[in-house]
Amino acid sequence: MIESNIRIVTATLAALCLMCVQAVAHPHVWVVMKSELVFAPDGSATGVHHAWTFDDMFSTFATQGLETKEKGKFTREELQPLAEVNVSSLKEFDFFTYGNANGQKAEFADPKDYWLEFNDGDKTLTLHFTMPLKTPVKAKTFDVEVYDPTYYVDFALADKDPVALAGAPAACKFTIGKPQEMTKEMADKLAQIGPNQQIPANSYGAQFANKISVKCP
Repeated sequence: MIESNIRIVTATLAALCLMCVQAVAHPHVWVVMKSELVFAPDGSATGVHHAWTFDDMFSTFATQGLETKEKGKFTREELQPLAEVNVSSLKEFDFFTYGNANGQKAEFADPKDYWLEFNDGDKTLTLHFTMPLKTPVKAKTFDVEVYDPTYYVDFALADKDPVALAGAPAACKFTIGKPQEMTKEMADKLAQIGPNQQIPANSYGAQFANKISVKCP
């Protein structure tokens, strides 16, 4: 039974990973995101914690066939195999998270503390995970961008409290930049991208990056 569930989970995440290798004319998965930039007691930036809520259609697809004690509800433990495959499947694509500290590229280590939450009300899944920096850095500027280069997935910052700082020095302040609106010209250009174009050749989605910028004295 466990092997059967793992096969279902793997098939589900295989569909999710199409976002990483296939360009399409418009997004097929929608994610509402909240991000918390994390700092150590000495003021060093140490990483970012994400909470990504998938659209209800994808969430329904992802949970099909998973065994539960209570029909229509999923505990954190029951969803852990799915969370595990999320992490392993998306690792090679950097979790669509790109960092920059003091003007230099910030390298992230493997995600930790990952788990899935199911909302009984709107039937959506939220993936929680932390991406630590390989080397914490005392940064006067710490920037994070989230986007899918192929634009298979559309990321949008939550309307309420989309960004927070955890443990940052009191003088540190953040600003956010939301993606630009899709124009007809952009849509036409996106439609011209061949289905076999892959990362890194296709970086169209960078135009729709969600940007978080922290400045510290």
